[in-house]
Amino acid sequence: MNRRIHTRLKDYSLVGVPPPPSRFTLEEWHLNTQLRYRNCYDQQTLADRVLAESDRLRDQIAEITLLNRREADHKLDEKLKDIEFNISEIQKQRKEVCIEIDNLETYGERILDAMESLKEQAMKICRKCILLRDGRIGIDLCHDVVELELRKEMDVIEGAQKLLKRTLEQATEQVRRLRSTIYFMDRDLEDKHNVLKIDQYNRTLQETNLNLSIYHGFAPLDPSNVTAEEWQEFTTANIERAAKEINSARQLRSYVDTLLKQVIEDLTDQWHKVNEAYRQRIEEVKEAKTKLETQHFEIVRQANEMTRNITRLEKAIAEKEGFMALAHTRLGNRAQRPGIELCKDLVEVSLVNEVGELRLNVAQLQHMLAEAQASLRYLLKTQIQLEEDINVKTNTLKIDEVDCMTLRQGMDYHAY
Repeated sequence: MNRRIHTRLKDYSLVGVPPPPSRFTLEEWHLNTQLRYRNCYDQQTLADRVLAESDRLRDQIAEITLLNRREADHKLDEKLKDIEFNISEIQKQRKEVCIEIDNLETYGERILDAMESLKEQAMKICRKCILLRDGRIGIDLCHDVVELELRKEMDVIEGAQKLLKRTLEQATEQVRRLRSTIYFMDRDLEDKHNVLKIDQYNRTLQETNLNLSIYHGFAPLDPSNVTAEEWQEFTTANIERAAKEINSARQLRSYVDTLLKQVIEDLTDQWHKVNEAYRQRIEEVKEAKTKLETQHFEIVRQANEMTRNITRLEKAIAEKEGFMALAHTRLGNRAQRPGIELCKDLVEVSLVNEVGELRLNVAQLQHMLAEAQASLRYLLKTQIQLEEDINVKTNTLKIDEVDCMTLRQGMDYHAY
């Protein structure tokens, strides 16, 4: 408990009185006065120096502060220009990348069109021609130059498809890399736009604004750990990477142009080779068919002539039978001669010789008839074989000239 203390002199009976002041000399008085004057002068002099130094320091600091703010504003302006320049460069490069992506996707569609055309048109027609030629019959079902060239054409088409497929995979991968480049550039652009807004806002701030604040925390106000050179190198690396990918894409497009041109040339060249093989084979078959038809005509003519010859031989043999019967009848009648009259006279000798000659002649005619009949059989057999061969050649010509060549007219190789 606090106790209130009251001090009252009237309550005391004895009061202490201080001793009288000591006496100073006049000299001491003058010295004290001079000391006071000197102290006043010194304090005034010091105050004047402090005032002058304060004015100088205040003006100097005000000038330095203004210069620092102007320097900061200048650096902000330079930074804003650098950011705007980098943004414009990135946007230009991004536009080039987008154009290159569109171009590369168009080239990818060209490759797909070429592959689809080769698969759905050329390959099917080539295989159908091979299947149609399997419909040849007889001796014409052979491994000829046409079949060899058709097989080679299938190999060329398959090789072109594999090459185009690999190129399409490369184009797809290049498009992916270009899109990845756009992604990193978009992120960089977004960051730079945000920084641009921040620094533009900072540039508008003045020391007289009311929304300023002083930071009293302990964390540093400059937490950045990336140098300006690293910042510029990052943007430059993005731009250079985009330029590199654009260059790669352009080289790939040039390669695709060359590849498509070469593929079309190879396919067209093989197409002409197959057609030339077809043409030569068709001419060869036509020539063989013409010769067979000529031989067939001659065989038919000879068969008809041989038929008439057989008829003549049979007629001749039949006629000889009358002469043989006449000679036999005469010999039989003369065998009835009586007695001495049954002699071997000249008539007898003549009749006997006649019978012998007739028998020999008839035997020769019969032998010739047999040969004629055998020849006719061979002629008819040959005629049938020729007709079969002509039918085989006709079937081959229908397959090669009509069916296959009509199909091959639909093989359209163009600049995809």
